Amino acid sequence: MELGNRLIAAVDAATDAEADRLIERLAGVPTWYKLGLELFCAEGPAVVKKHVAAGRRVMLDLKLHDIPETVGRATARVAGLGAELLTVHAEGGAKMLEAAVKAARGGGATRILAITVLTSLDDADLEATGAVGPVAELVLRRARLAIAAGCDGVVASPHEVAAIRALAPAGFLVVTPGVRPAGAAAGDQKRVMTPREARAAGSDLVVVGRPLRDAQDPAGVARAIVDELAA
Repeated sequence: MELGNRLIAAVDAATDAEADRLIERLAGVPTWYKLGLELFCAEGPAVVKKHVAAGRRVMLDLKLHDIPETVGRATARVAGLGAELLTVHAEGGAKMLEAAVKAARGGGATRILAITVLTSLDDADLEATGAVGPVAELVLRRARLAIAAGCDGVVASPHEVAAIRALAPAGFLVVTPGVRPAGAAAGDQKRVMTPREARAAGSDLVVVGRPLRDAQDPAGVARAIVDELAA
């Protein structure tokens, strides 16, 4: 899979018009655009079709998590929209992941990424939910589950990338949110690295949101991140 410049810009917007303004300010620098739950709920599938038709490579970040039948049927719908990447929760189990993979294979070029552990969570957060941690171990267990189910890749923080690389097959994608340029605020992200560090750890694609959205010059920040990823 050709990955381009490896930058995924998170289009964290409440409306189609707001998303368009951010994308315009990015001036075509990122290869990828992540459309998330807020925008999808506001605008529906049409927003995905619009950006695909405009030639943009789309990661649809819906984090699907339901019974296998429901996730399979939803994935089939997404595959028809043209999004290249779709996220589902590994926590949903092997059968659910397999249903998503099967539906994606039958509907087009959509690839399935399994969410391991959200980058906003740490060991204490997991313990409060009853999950068996620590985070690093749980990420690897879920990565193994995703690999066995035939997923195309996982989403994990930069801190777990090297360990995932050690067990993943060739061509398995590791996508990392929780990436912040040096000096940028972490916000609600708890397991973060810089773009350079994430790439050095083995990340294939990095997701950057608020540092782009809130910048005075989003395209300039994006170019600096791309330079880091290529270094």
